[in-house]
Amino acid sequence: MATSEAILQVLLPRLHHSDLCTKSLNSVHTIKANVNNRRIKIPVSMQVHSCSRKSQNCRRRVYALQSRGSVFHEKTDVGRLESMGCQCQQAEGVSGLTTGDQNETRFKEKTTRLTSNPINGKISAPSIEGYGVGQQLKHEKEDLVINGKAAAAGTTKDKLDKGKVNVIEDEAWNLLRNSIVYYCNNQVGTIAANDPSNSNILNYDQVFIRDFIPSGIAFLLKGEYDIVRNFILHTLQLQSWEKTMDCYSPGQGLMPASFKVRTVPLDGDDSATEDVLDPDFGEAAIGRVAPVDSGLWWIILLRAYGKCSGDLSLQERIDVQTGIKMILKLCLADGFDMFPTLLVTDGSCMIDRRMGIHGHPLEIQALFYSALLSAREMLAPEDASADLIRALNNRLIALSFHIREYYWIDMKKVNEIYRYKTEEYSYDAVNKFNIYPDQIPSWLVEFMPSKGGYLIGNLQPAHMDFRFFSLGNLWSIVSSLATVDQSHAILDLIEAKWDELVADMPFKICYPALEGQEWQIITGSDPKNTPWSYHNGGSWPTLLWQLTVACIKMSRPEVALKAVEVAERRISQDKWPEYYDTKGARLIGKQAQLYQTWSIAGYLVAKLLLANPSAAKSLVNEEDSELVNAFSLISANPRRKRVRRRQSFII
Repeated sequence: MATSEAILQVLLPRLHHSDLCTKSLNSVHTIKANVNNRRIKIPVSMQVHSCSRKSQNCRRRVYALQSRGSVFHEKTDVGRLESMGCQCQQAEGVSGLTTGDQNETRFKEKTTRLTSNPINGKISAPSIEGYGVGQQLKHEKEDLVINGKAAAAGTTKDKLDKGKVNVIEDEAWNLLRNSIVYYCNNQVGTIAANDPSNSNILNYDQVFIRDFIPSGIAFLLKGEYDIVRNFILHTLQLQSWEKTMDCYSPGQGLMPASFKVRTVPLDGDDSATEDVLDPDFGEAAIGRVAPVDSGLWWIILLRAYGKCSGDLSLQERIDVQTGIKMILKLCLADGFDMFPTLLVTDGSCMIDRRMGIHGHPLEIQALFYSALLSAREMLAPEDASADLIRALNNRLIALSFHIREYYWIDMKKVNEIYRYKTEEYSYDAVNKFNIYPDQIPSWLVEFMPSKGGYLIGNLQPAHMDFRFFSLGNLWSIVSSLATVDQSHAILDLIEAKWDELVADMPFKICYPALEGQEWQIITGSDPKNTPWSYHNGGSWPTLLWQLTVACIKMSRPEVALKAVEVAERRISQDKWPEYYDTKGARLIGKQAQLYQTWSIAGYLVAKLLLANPSAAKSLVNEEDSELVNAFSLISANPRRKRVRRRQSFII
């Protein structure tokens, strides 16, 4: 709690009572266990999480319902707030009590809240404890020659620039708050995009797990914890639902890709309505791909909530502990794979269309590693969890060694691969994955700087994907999956290849784009993933926040500040697009949604962290000494002798 209060005091200078729309957000989760919750009978294929209320008890004033089907954006008359009869269905057979106390646990409402005003326009980063940022960021005006009129002109320009930044931040906060979705009068998330001029919204009117992460972090950094708490608990309840596609169900523990709040008439009562949560686990998604990253992001956000708010009772609840274990068991399940990396299909993460990332994509491995470290922090020490924690620790060691050893590439490694011998059959083979030197693409030699390197996008037998994937590399820094030297080298490469990766708008999702016959074969001639567009080399402003966290961790916030300043030149006047097209990010994406929520939230998180770098501690995973020692032992002798296990067979 002391950490939370310290963060809040730095972020904003004054506190006051929270506004009325957030005062009762936790009411849904403080219902006593003996409340009779009634379940609406719904076919399995159309299961929805319902919450009924009498319409005559609460007349709602709808502000943002703009011909969007049944998207639920509303604010309720405060005077009638107390009269709302809301009975929220709880997950069957799962207690909401903490492991340390079998009595009812209530999260007490804070008496003070931060103001809803945006932070000031200061962008210089104070020094942070534990991250080694020992100097203030230098403003460009410090390089000016201060003399008479020149100094006065510089001061005026600085004031105008700061004023412009404040206007952009004010607009961003207003847009973020307008995207909030309500369920039973409680804030439960933000929709993916909120462009009132666009009638073709597809599924952008839903709350996506991965899209809400920057929104949730922005609210946490502002001291507005309730919306994140509600989001975590409601998505947790959706985890246990039955999910099928063509008579087949995936493993337990899968988190939904998204959910939508619908307002429907209550059965048998024309004068009453109910709110229902309608999740999508991939059954309706384009390509029908299960979202592997949703559960990993959920664990990461849960840890960030505890770090920022100081409220550890949420992660200690039995239902939350069960949810963590279900995700871990799904990810740690034994299979045929010889590698410690997670094996996934194409399109199972942020790059959710066919882009040739099937197998062991770096993005999934970085999130997996971060989620494992976060879960280990939060799991309650008990006998029932001993085997799970042991498996978790073993996977952490193996995964870190595998990624650092085999995914890393720099000019030295390129030279090594170029001289590889192939078809080595030996336990001591140098070319373990039988990579052919002819796989080295021509662009790689030009792209690789003499100082710097990165983690490749994918590794499989006889195949290395040499593309630079931004999210995987940035989160490898944040999660400590990359070593300290590798992390600095990644940032060195970003600075050296600024024109390729940032240009007119940060940040390229991957580099380079697939073109020509390669694009036709790998993407299936996807008209949305044309070269230098969308996931095929497009530029995504939301990646600003991951870049900022990585730079602050490595004591190089000036790199993130430079990227934020680039974004501020046009992102607001361009109406906060989802992504940008062309090599230099000169054009707004041809199919990009405007007023994209995670573009807005990514910018705000970057600004908040640059104003208060110490807040990045809630997102960073520091490598512990046990992992370092174990990794050094493996590095010294990675080839263990094969030992035959004695097994008894029953015939």
